[in-house]
Amino acid sequence: MIATVGYAISAIGYAFLLLLLLTVRKSGLAKYLLIFATGATCLWSITPFVFAALSVEKLLLFDNIKSFFWLLFLASCLKDNFTNIIEVLCRKQTWLILSLPIIAISMPYLGIEQGSWRFLIQTVLALQVLVLLEVIYRQAGESSWALKPLIIYLAVISVFEFVTFADALMVEQINTNYIAARGYVYSALIPLLVLAIRRVKNWGVDIYISRDIVMHSTLLMVAGGYLFVMAMLGYAVKYFGGQWGSAIQVVLIVLSLSLLVSLFLSLSFRTKIKVFITKHFFANQFDYRIEWLKLTHCLNTRESDGNVYASALRGVIQAIDYQIGCLIQSQNGELKVLANIDKPALNDDEQAVLLAFSAFFTSKNWIIDIEELRTQPYVYEGLKVNHSLLNSVSFHLVIPIFNEEKFWGMAVMQGSDNTRKKLNWELRDYLTAVNAQISNFLFHHQAAQELAENAQFAAFTRMSAFIVHDLKNVAAQINLILSNAKQHKDNPQFIDDTFETLHHTKVRMDKMLYQLTEKNASLDGFDSLVNISECVKNVVEQRCGSYLPTPSVVVSSETPAVLDKDKLSNVIYHLVSNAQQATSDDGKVDIEIQLSTDKKYMLINIVDTGIGMSEDFIRTRLFKPFDTTKGNAGMGIGAFDAKAYLERIGGQLLVQSKQQQGSIFTLRIPTD
Repeated sequence: MIATVGYAISAIGYAFLLLLLLTVRKSGLAKYLLIFATGATCLWSITPFVFAALSVEKLLLFDNIKSFFWLLFLASCLKDNFTNIIEVLCRKQTWLILSLPIIAISMPYLGIEQGSWRFLIQTVLALQVLVLLEVIYRQAGESSWALKPLIIYLAVISVFEFVTFADALMVEQINTNYIAARGYVYSALIPLLVLAIRRVKNWGVDIYISRDIVMHSTLLMVAGGYLFVMAMLGYAVKYFGGQWGSAIQVVLIVLSLSLLVSLFLSLSFRTKIKVFITKHFFANQFDYRIEWLKLTHCLNTRESDGNVYASALRGVIQAIDYQIGCLIQSQNGELKVLANIDKPALNDDEQAVLLAFSAFFTSKNWIIDIEELRTQPYVYEGLKVNHSLLNSVSFHLVIPIFNEEKFWGMAVMQGSDNTRKKLNWELRDYLTAVNAQISNFLFHHQAAQELAENAQFAAFTRMSAFIVHDLKNVAAQINLILSNAKQHKDNPQFIDDTFETLHHTKVRMDKMLYQLTEKNASLDGFDSLVNISECVKNVVEQRCGSYLPTPSVVVSSETPAVLDKDKLSNVIYHLVSNAQQATSDDGKVDIEIQLSTDKKYMLINIVDTGIGMSEDFIRTRLFKPFDTTKGNAGMGIGAFDAKAYLERIGGQLLVQSKQQQGSIFTLRIPTD
């Protein structure tokens, strides 16, 4: 009886697999040979029902027929370029492989009826299958993963057959326990064969099993396993429980059945099982590599009007082949449409529904399917919306967009009857990934805009600082005139110098006003051939001469250079003024002008005997803009401006300094 049940299960399983193979429309040699092998196994499984008394001869006959077709199938797997059965049969290797089952089938007709010989051939036949499996697996290469379930399936069966017939060879009869177990072994290994069929694509077989069938089968298997465990526990309780054993067994059975029914009626439990099965046993709905490339291309392709919001919206609606949508930002309880693709203006009912969704999104990041919301509102726990308004909305999906876990807005989409999709777990995960990419795209754009605005303000602030710095210089010149006016107001030469200074002051003021009013105006002046010693002397006499210590100018050698005279004057003034402020009134500030030995540079050395600077200060703070040691009296851009200007014209500003000994600023000005 036990053996009959096992063979019955095996026959049903292989018959069902045979029907699946017969319904596949794809053609392929391996497919047809697999059909024959499966049919032979199914026929082998029903032999106990066909023959009332199954003799050893008939048992071995059907075993050999089954082995013949499986070996023929394996022979076709040795190469993947066979197109028909003739090519397989024309190979010597094929007939060598098939020789054992042919000999075994022919033995009764050749007068060889001794059982030991038959058992020996069956044992060698099992070993032959194992050797073939090893050869196929070794040469599979990248296909080894796909062939692994088939290898395991046939290897387990072959090992079982080897043990069965090796034992029969030793005792000269087949152990009935092995015969009884064969049906169960073959039945238990069917999933491995199904898995191999699904994995190996070049067989031309593509079996589809619906997710619902797999889910219900899995639930039945779980229930069976659970009931088996409970039955074992009940048996143990009855065996060890004494007088209370039967009562406790009944209580245990009732409680276990109650728990099982509760789990099966639980929507959450069934949903989790279905998601788990779909994730791990079925192919994905989307080719994520292709979809990701499409999305990236869409985001990189800007709209004709440069609207990045429209690009983001097009990316999200094209991700699921929808046609209509709009991108909406939620601000202070108001909805602002940022982009619109073929979507009419929102009506009052749609705005009311979206406002209710916005309140829901503030606490939960959950994609809303309007149809699911109509039929299963309990899925969206906490969403308070007037369901009568849902019939008035035209959109199908609403995807919330978050900025750093704070609700920012939503994408509203609508598809046609042909493209509309059911919102399952995979579509949710896919849209969540697309939404994350879209969000990064939008918020990076916003951050870039804010950064550009900040850069504009920074540029304006920097320009203002330079202008304020120049205004201080202008104020210093005016103060110099006023301080000497009482003493020299009757001196005609002083009057001439005053008007000349005022003229230069006006020119500089006009230049600053022009830079303020013209955004694209260059901060540079005009280059001309400049006598550097003359320029330095003018700066000292007109702008630095009234401060102590009075700078001295020593010219060793020079040649004119082409540069902006006003800019050079400002640079000289800043550096000399800084030297004067760092040096006591009884100290020295000397300006040495000479031509470099290679005659490529004019060198201006500004030497002072002031307080000096540390190496760390020179390295980290001296040329850092807006960093000053003068408090409110300085802007911190004099040294920075000097260095930047000299480097812009191809020169250098070098610094040597020792604390409490003084500093040397060397200006290298190119002469070419």
